[in-house]
Amino acid sequence: MFLFCHSSPFTFCGASLQATPTPTAISIPPSTSIAPPPAGSTTIITSTIPITFTPTSSPLKHHPHSTSTALIIITASIALALIILIMGCLIKYLRLHFRRKPAAVKHVSGGATGDIECEIGRPDPPNNTKENHEISGDASARKYSWEEIQKLTANFEQMIGSGGFSRVYLAHLPGSIPGAIKIHTSSDHLNRLFTQELDILLQLRHDNIVKLLGYCDQQDEGALVFEYIPNGSLQEKLHGDKEILTTKDDDEKKIKGSIRPWVLPWRNRMAIAFQLAQALEYLHEKCEVQIVHGDIKPSNILLDGELNCKLCDFGFAKMGFSGAVMTPPIMNSSGGRTVRRKQQLMMGSPGYTDPHYLRTGIASKKNDVYSFGVVMLELVTGMEAFCEEKGQLLTSVMGPMLRAMATTTTSANNYECEAAAVKVAEMVDPALGGDFDVKEVRAIMSLAALCVAHLPSLRPSATQIIRTLSHNIPSISTAQHYSLPKHCCNSQ
Repeated sequence: MFLFCHSSPFTFCGASLQATPTPTAISIPPSTSIAPPPAGSTTIITSTIPITFTPTSSPLKHHPHSTSTALIIITASIALALIILIMGCLIKYLRLHFRRKPAAVKHVSGGATGDIECEIGRPDPPNNTKENHEISGDASARKYSWEEIQKLTANFEQMIGSGGFSRVYLAHLPGSIPGAIKIHTSSDHLNRLFTQELDILLQLRHDNIVKLLGYCDQQDEGALVFEYIPNGSLQEKLHGDKEILTTKDDDEKKIKGSIRPWVLPWRNRMAIAFQLAQALEYLHEKCEVQIVHGDIKPSNILLDGELNCKLCDFGFAKMGFSGAVMTPPIMNSSGGRTVRRKQQLMMGSPGYTDPHYLRTGIASKKNDVYSFGVVMLELVTGMEAFCEEKGQLLTSVMGPMLRAMATTTTSANNYECEAAAVKVAEMVDPALGGDFDVKEVRAIMSLAALCVAHLPSLRPSATQIIRTLSHNIPSISTAQHYSLPKHCCNSQ
């Protein structure tokens, strides 16, 4: 038995073998001769010598670096899997949480196919199933069948109002309670508006917002059942129907102006402004999900038997977030909104729409504040927000006056302040016959000037509006117990 210690490769029968530095035992059969050859001769070994290697250790060594790398890869894989799992659970939760909270932006945007449309934090669209409304809706809002709707309206016998996309019928609810049923015109887009309005109304609980009593979603033409508001709208009370008269001098017909059977008192005008601000504060700040009405105007402000404000028409409201970016609308020559393809409309009405929104397409709560400021100007002046005959906006007519008031508010010159007060008094609705408080007029006009400010960031919030009205308009408290005489109430 011989022991060889060799660290370099050697070859047996054409095969290269690598020996390790560790001594290796080699066994040679006894029959094999290993005597050295005679001098000067050449010996060729033709027989194969069996060789047995018995390694004392494995030729593969343990590498700490490889183990560390594998551990890092495994840890990273587990962490990535956990992150994916958590994100999946979060997405599932958000979908369930916002299932009945649609973003109205897409439904009211004016962008046709191909227009750029981006929404900030837009939740998932609502589930339009009947079960969704039954689960998420107000327990006091009853679900009617279409046959019941027909019966309540006497087969739609008496229509008491209409708009571009809906009709309103007088209804006789159980218990001889009067109601108003709004029927939406059938189309894919308007069906989405109906679902959107229903989803919002089911969540609202406020004294100055019209109450939803029930609904029907069995037909393409959805129905909403509301409480009946007897005194019509603020639009009717401020502006009424214009009467065409014939002069004695010639046969030329002229419009005399707004003919009203009675005049809305100053104290009630201030109370309506205060109550409208309360409704906006509720929508903007106190709802579980912030809501932007998007179409504040006198025709959407109903008055009950005691002239309390009831905000209605949430078909163009946005729910879920306070702002969104949309394609600006295209205004026609008369200042009206242009209907684009697929009947996608932008929010607001001529004279009440925020110019900043028209320029940028950015919709937010400050759009409602701007519209509120225009309504306050109407309450003071009795003028309409947009004059179709002259093509004039009320904000343009009142612009110089509002700027002058802003200048004299901080002025120490009593003469200038008195002059401004005289100018303000001249702008008050002449139908009031001087029955108003000049200080309150100045306060309300100053507040209106802030609400219609050029930059949305300069406009007050609904809460700030309420605080200002409470501190500066004493007439609000005296209007709470005043109501119209019965003969002045709307007979419809």
